Amino acid sequence: MPMMPPAGSPAERPAGTPDIIVAALSARALAAAARRGGLRPAAIDLFADLDTRRLAEPCLRLPSGALRLDSGALLGTLARAELRGLPLVYGAGFEDDPALLARIADDRPLLGNRAEVVARVKDPFLFAAALDRLGIPHPPVARVLDAPPGDYLLKRTGGSGGGHIAPAAAAEAPPGWYLQRRIAGHAVSVLFLADGDRAVIVGPSRQWTAPTPDNPYRYGGAAGPWRCPERLTRTLPGLMSRLAAAFGLVGLNSADFLLSRSGHHLLEINPRPGATLDVFDRPPMPPLFGLHLDACAGRLPDRLPALQGCRAAEVLYADAPTRIVAGTRWP
Repeated sequence: MPMMPPAGSPAERPAGTPDIIVAALSARALAAAARRGGLRPAAIDLFADLDTRRLAEPCLRLPSGALRLDSGALLGTLARAELRGLPLVYGAGFEDDPALLARIADDRPLLGNRAEVVARVKDPFLFAAALDRLGIPHPPVARVLDAPPGDYLLKRTGGSGGGHIAPAAAAEAPPGWYLQRRIAGHAVSVLFLADGDRAVIVGPSRQWTAPTPDNPYRYGGAAGPWRCPERLTRTLPGLMSRLAAAFGLVGLNSADFLLSRSGHHLLEINPRPGATLDVFDRPPMPPLFGLHLDACAGRLPDRLPALQGCRAAEVLYADAPTRIVAGTRWP
């Protein structure tokens, strides 16, 4: 399916000027996906690393505090003359501040899920209630427990990347946090496209952690496409479409599951393009950035081609700025 020009972008822009903005904690994967889709992105993130600067012009760095986006700094950056009115695609980092997405959408097209959709998906109690109505298994959530917290995890509402997750140490969650029952299983993520009514699966992946003593559930990486058990392969297409319709999801999203011999439990939905762009955005798959824009406009393919072979993407958490020279041999 051909990618359509982003809504609201000028019909003609001088060569070398951006026609879309990508913004995230790290915008490198989104910028690379936009380039593969034939667009000229501007990027806003916390790093402005060498790779992203090669992909995006301008590439603008926000102040970084505890790996969270500063809303004032972001809105100030978006007010720059060369970025005014440009459509924006967002990645990780916005889930805990739907109001920021609403403010961004006031003066430019927001190509992704609306603020109210993100708010509903990332509210753990509204989300759990919706899954109960849909009959989708999920770990129970609570604010206060009537038993010792040993079987629960403490999670920050709207958190991403797993660094905010820790074993619960108290029976009551502080404001902005919640408790989720610990479920045994291995982590699987499903990347899918949605048009607000139905979904098409891009591919499943296996995930792993990069734990530290203080961050035992920190995201480490993913590999895919992963060969699902047959029972899950039969179930996933319908389940993803039910989720898309229930929440009004559009564009690229991912659903994180825990899979065990007894079945599957849905942990959360990430309502934006996620960490597996690097895994699935390759031939013969059409450019995923273009598919995201099309799905946001209600254009969804009937099916997508199967990818051959497996690809993995891993996060290296560096303690200091690090230059990676050309020709580095990775494991």
